[in-house]
Amino acid sequence: MEDAATRLARDPRYIALVRRRGRFTTILTVVILIAYFGFILTIAFDKAVLARPIAGGATSWGIPVGLGVIALAILLTGLYVVRANRDFDPVIDELRAEEGA
Repeated sequence: MEDAATRLARDPRYIALVRRRGRFTTILTVVILIAYFGFILTIAFDKAVLARPIAGGATSWGIPVGLGVIALAILLTGLYVVRANRDFDPVIDELRAEEGA
């Protein structure tokens, strides 16, 4: 008799869930890495771009762009939570319920 983990690993719904979740998290990871490293590389290689003042004021473009990177991270985290609650968690709950039965 095989154990619960082996049965779960063979379940087609679980395999599909892992693939869908993996693709989704890979996309979110790539988006945040592009934004973050784009910001850092701009600072490293062309400081003047982010050092320009906004409308001649005291605040430079680096401030809102940096805040934008932080806001993007928060937004992507929220997007993952919404998708997990809507799509991923019901499948996991269904699999757990069947295992308990």
